[in-house]
Amino acid sequence: MSAYTNILFIVFCLVLTVQRSFANTIPICVDCEITTITEGVSVAMEYDTLLINKGVYKEFNILIDKPLTLLGQDYPIIDGEDKGEIIRIISDHVTLDGLFIINVGTSYTSDYAAIRVVKSEHFLIQNVVLEKLFFGIYLEKSSQGRIFHNKIIGDAIDEYNSGNGIQLWHSHNVEVDRNIVRGVRDGIYLEFSDNITINNNTSTDNLRYGLHFMFSNDDVYTNNTFENNGAGVAVMFSKRIKMYKNNFRKNWGTASYGMLLKEINDAEIKDNIFEENTIGINIEGSNRITYTKNDFVSNGWAVKVLGACYANTFSQNNFLYNSFDISYNSKLNDNTFEQNYWSDYTGYDLNKDGIGDVPYRPVKLFSYIVNRTPETIVLLRSLFMDIIDFSEKVSPIFTPDNLMDANPLMKRQYDRN
Repeated sequence: MSAYTNILFIVFCLVLTVQRSFANTIPICVDCEITTITEGVSVAMEYDTLLINKGVYKEFNILIDKPLTLLGQDYPIIDGEDKGEIIRIISDHVTLDGLFIINVGTSYTSDYAAIRVVKSEHFLIQNVVLEKLFFGIYLEKSSQGRIFHNKIIGDAIDEYNSGNGIQLWHSHNVEVDRNIVRGVRDGIYLEFSDNITINNNTSTDNLRYGLHFMFSNDDVYTNNTFENNGAGVAVMFSKRIKMYKNNFRKNWGTASYGMLLKEINDAEIKDNIFEENTIGINIEGSNRITYTKNDFVSNGWAVKVLGACYANTFSQNNFLYNSFDISYNSKLNDNTFEQNYWSDYTGYDLNKDGIGDVPYRPVKLFSYIVNRTPETIVLLRSLFMDIIDFSEKVSPIFTPDNLMDANPLMKRQYDRN
């Protein structure tokens, strides 16, 4: 950086500091000089704070076009009366804090949102409650922002006339942290959004996905809970994803799963819990992924591997009481299973080193049959099933003969109870 550029940067910072030092707080209430939020935005100078007192403000299409803070006292209600979008931010350095927003308009041609951020940076949306919404928080070509500690509660019934709780489109370097999202179409949705961190959120009881993202790279997801959603979580057409310490629970249905991976490459899935899902992880066309220290507990299928999945590694996972641990639709195997714990393993450990002396074959012939003829699931846990599984274990014909865990663990690892 040149000396001239340094001077310009210092001058800019000084001007910004001076601007903020002269910022005012403008009260808004029924008995105040300013009685509406729209009027408050209009008269405010840059970096002012609008202090919105408790009450009901029947407003929509509030346009924030300058750096401002909208601070609610005792959660003032902004009621859009189903007329359209409620707040639109088109400026950098905007903060929304402590608001209760209801009655977003529904449209089949426009994605009306309670809060929309457009081509903005350095925004903060926190401590906001959204109810009776279409879309909740919608980011469009925005970056360097934070969505923190909000509660988004929808009443969606059908996918075609409902929106998503938190949506990011062509947005980058955003933190989505400690939000509760329930009763919308997709709890959290990302498209063409890179370098996003999604932490400590709870996304439950949504019509379709708790989390859904496509064409979004270098994102990190930690300590989230995705429970009782229509189809679980969908992760598609993305690279270098990291998913740590998330809970995928009770996502049941004929086409449901804890997580769907489609065309995902060079990712890491570690320390997650997949519990009581129809399918724990459904994998298709995904390569070079490491699955480490995850718990697969009481799922229909723990892992279902479809076509074109190569160079994936499963190690140190716990496979506990699943109807099927691994389902595979090919005789070719280019994936590694090493030192996992399998609750169905019946081998022995003569030298007491904690590793079974007999390899474990996790793919059962019966799962191969069910994949092709779903009606045969009625024979689950029957004597017939046990006989055919034993015969395939002795002499593999329909399943990959090299798909095995050569060093299965004798004891469960990483007990999280």
